[in-house]
Amino acid sequence: MSLRRSNIEKLDKEVFDVVIIGGGINGAVSAASLSAKGARVALIDKGDFAGFTSSNSSNLAWGGIKYLESYEYFLVNKLCKSRNHLMQSYPSTVKEIRFLTCIQKGFRFPPFFVYLGTLLYWAFGRFYTKAPAYLRPGKIESLENVVNTSNSSGGFEYSDAFLYDNDARFVFNFIRSSLDYGCAAANYVSSQGASFAGDMWTVQARDEITGDTFDIKGNVLVNAAGPFVDEHNDVTDEETTHHHLFSKGVHLIVDQITPSKKVLTFFASDGRLFFVIPMGRKTCIGTTDTQVESPFSEVTDEDRNFILENVNAMLDLNKPLSKEDIIAERCGVRPLAIEGRKGKADWVKLSRKHAVDINPARRHISIFGGKLTDCLNVGNEIASEVANFGIELLYPRKKWYGEPDGSIKEAFFHQAKLMELDKLTWSQASEPLSERLWRRYGRHAIEMLEDIREDPDQARQLIKNAEYIRCEIEYAAKHEMITKLDDFLRRRSKISMVLRRDELIHAKGLREACAILFGEEADEKLNEYIELTN
Repeated sequence: MSLRRSNIEKLDKEVFDVVIIGGGINGAVSAASLSAKGARVALIDKGDFAGFTSSNSSNLAWGGIKYLESYEYFLVNKLCKSRNHLMQSYPSTVKEIRFLTCIQKGFRFPPFFVYLGTLLYWAFGRFYTKAPAYLRPGKIESLENVVNTSNSSGGFEYSDAFLYDNDARFVFNFIRSSLDYGCAAANYVSSQGASFAGDMWTVQARDEITGDTFDIKGNVLVNAAGPFVDEHNDVTDEETTHHHLFSKGVHLIVDQITPSKKVLTFFASDGRLFFVIPMGRKTCIGTTDTQVESPFSEVTDEDRNFILENVNAMLDLNKPLSKEDIIAERCGVRPLAIEGRKGKADWVKLSRKHAVDINPARRHISIFGGKLTDCLNVGNEIASEVANFGIELLYPRKKWYGEPDGSIKEAFFHQAKLMELDKLTWSQASEPLSERLWRRYGRHAIEMLEDIREDPDQARQLIKNAEYIRCEIEYAAKHEMITKLDDFLRRRSKISMVLRRDELIHAKGLREACAILFGEEADEKLNEYIELTN
């Protein structure tokens, strides 16, 4: 909390080159890029970082294979290139994964024809991944006997990428990077409006925790508010070419359906893609694709029934999944960028490509749409546009993304090996402890090794089945701006996605974790979380 308080003091007193509204993926990469290149950056979000759309994705970094059907070859080419770039830049986090797709009889295309599309997709991906393979029904059953092949006409495998940790953790690491470069970022600070006068933006900000109000001043305003971009532009009288439509996506998390490390892919009863995604010792299933009018959404019984009916039809399970099997749910809206008047588009045909609207006269930038796969391009594009406004970037060529260089990684794993760190790995953990710490924290994981060396209790798992150790929680308390318990359980980690609510709130280690995160406010923050999730 001290980090948040000190940053709010900076927001109130300093003048910035750029003020960014929104801490989702678009705002996070903008802040990381600009701050690394030497700009003075402020970033605020009215909730937690990655607290809305950016924490409700499928955790897939894919090249947009479905856009081949609508002949958007330029977009597929761009997304495949971006996917490869992410995999190269974050080899511990963004990893190749096989997709096994089963085509049902009567589908609009024969399976071999769709397989040819995967070969084209592989070519767009510069042959960076493993080659696709055509599968007959018998082969599908031998590879993945949980798939119901009784009505299958064939299928195929191809490769894309996924996030080993959750999407919100990936987004926060860009925020963490921007903080390391001096960005003044604060969660739970809302923009109540902004005005432009004398070549300066003044944002009227409100601390949503204390209720205090203050002004933030900057030369450039970047509206990266995700689904709320239009709303904020209305408040600031900003006219834009693009607007948003919203599509609601829902995922359900259940106990592991299959030990396979593949994404099982089908076409749901409404003809759209449907995934069964491995998530450690759990499985994520979905998604829905429903047009909604508001950025705010919730999971309905209709959503649950749609997902459960489809997964039960597509898989040959010993016992059909029911609502009682649901451990947790994800629900969010995808903001889809459209040109022209709001609502005047065929939203089903809209892609997830991003759009950036520029107003040079007022030094204002609006970011619409987008997906995680394309995030590095967004960061570079925003830095370029800010420079075009005449804002000096001290280090314009500085690389602002990616894992630390090989020497730092080598030093970490050498030290971890000398300490025999992986012997401390929980017996049923999804990966060795050293790999997990490196992926989540990069160079900062070296600090944790020192903590564990001095006190082996720092490697103790506090919450059973959560795969988080004590020193991680202490690190989060100091460096990750945990303002509410849900920030840690849902976004810095995925603990609340893999443990049932009752199991979590009665876990022995949760109160100890709260004491580390919040000190004297531990009981208050725990009760707040219990009420929030009730």
